[in-house]
Amino acid sequence: MNKNTAGRWSLDLKKVTGQLILAVSTAVLGSVQFGYNTGVINAPQKVIEGFINYTWIQRYDESVDPSMLTTIWSLAVAIFSVGGMCGSFSVGLFVNRFGRRNSMLMINVLAFIGAALMGFSKLASSFEMLILGRFIIGIYCGLTTGFVPMYVGEISPTALRGALGTLHQLGIVIGILIAQIFGLESIMGGESLWPLLLGFIFLPALLQCIALPFCPKSPRFLLINKNEESKAKNVLKKLRGTTDVSNDLQEMKEESRQMMREKKVTIPELFRSPMYRQPIIIAIVLQLSQQLSGINAIFYYSTSIFEKAGVEKPVYATIGSGVVNTAFTVVSLFVVERAGRRTLHLIGLAGMAICAILMTIALVLLDQLTWMSYISIIAIFGFVAFFEVGPGPIPWFIVAELFSQGPRPAAIAVSGLCNWTANFLVGMCFQYVELLCGPYVFIIFTVLLVLFFVFTYFKVPETKGRTFDEIASGFRQGAGVNSPEKHSPEELNSLGADSQV
Repeated sequence: MNKNTAGRWSLDLKKVTGQLILAVSTAVLGSVQFGYNTGVINAPQKVIEGFINYTWIQRYDESVDPSMLTTIWSLAVAIFSVGGMCGSFSVGLFVNRFGRRNSMLMINVLAFIGAALMGFSKLASSFEMLILGRFIIGIYCGLTTGFVPMYVGEISPTALRGALGTLHQLGIVIGILIAQIFGLESIMGGESLWPLLLGFIFLPALLQCIALPFCPKSPRFLLINKNEESKAKNVLKKLRGTTDVSNDLQEMKEESRQMMREKKVTIPELFRSPMYRQPIIIAIVLQLSQQLSGINAIFYYSTSIFEKAGVEKPVYATIGSGVVNTAFTVVSLFVVERAGRRTLHLIGLAGMAICAILMTIALVLLDQLTWMSYISIIAIFGFVAFFEVGPGPIPWFIVAELFSQGPRPAAIAVSGLCNWTANFLVGMCFQYVELLCGPYVFIIFTVLLVLFFVFTYFKVPETKGRTFDEIASGFRQGAGVNSPEKHSPEELNSLGADSQV
């Protein structure tokens, strides 16, 4: 690192105030919840299936049919993603009416209800409570995957927006790792404690409810949506640790003026308007590149993959992949503001494609060469590491960067829905596709990764160090919209009132 780079980095770190740390870390508790609920259901599968069978015997005096058991279990797993789809599509309904911080506070009611339903399902001998609880916590997670990146992006200094945005993904992978560890049979994954394992989400929800009232509202929401400049200025002073916040205010005022020149932005308008069409397509493809990369096949079925690869204790290898997952998310946190979003995403996609090919070769040759089991482990760890370099964290926060304040909630709702839908499809279909393709299943993901690499190389702009308005201006110029439509002051006031999504 040269002297100038070191100077810039140390200067950036001075912008990290106590108020900013409190706000970001409190928000990221929602990300931890998402990760925890993604990974928690897999470890105690056999124990929960036993509970479903026992409940069925109590009701009908006979064991549950194996096909019915599979259906009930699949529903309990997949309903989480269905809830996530519903939640992610409702982001705009909350953030524009209640604000970013208050929305995060309100939806913890869903976490409490979900925790109670799942935690008491065994006591009530009701697997329906378990399924309903998974659906409700899915809604919560779908909402929080929209709220957290938006809130963090809007309170962060431009120079640190990428690094702090990566914390959303770090929270997710920490949640997954906690779920993997707590899900061990010797901890909470056994027959007696699995309800506690599922109901554990009550604690981070309670902690977030206690801390959020001490966190600031989004200054962008206060100034642009509520026109409360003095409150926004006071919030910025606390977040930046300085009385001179003129640059931040000027940036937000410029964005506000730009919004007043825009017509009301609805979800269909995102696809019809030349100004928004390119960024919304980029946002959707980046979200698909995350979920269709094959990473969830690793997260959901890594234990069985390790078993097929001949690993003696696959559950610990799965936890090892969770540790790698977390470690490389931290790496991404420190390099995203130096290397840039686009560069890291390209590196991640290329590295995952190479590891997918290596994994396929190892699985094909495993019967002939037993040492290929070690190659498969290296390939899986590498696959996870490259995912967290780029495709893991970047799609979440770059969507918030691609859009100005007006269309941002609608864009995050659309991209979040695409993310959850792809998540659901991979989770439901991978086992069947694996039966058809055998060890060649990851070739499908390799092809997709190459296509996503090509798209990113030619279509995705670099957003590092650029303000929201500068990024939006680039898309306006690319769409041939050189200057916004002019209006009279009376029309501007009218349009400003209508520009809330």
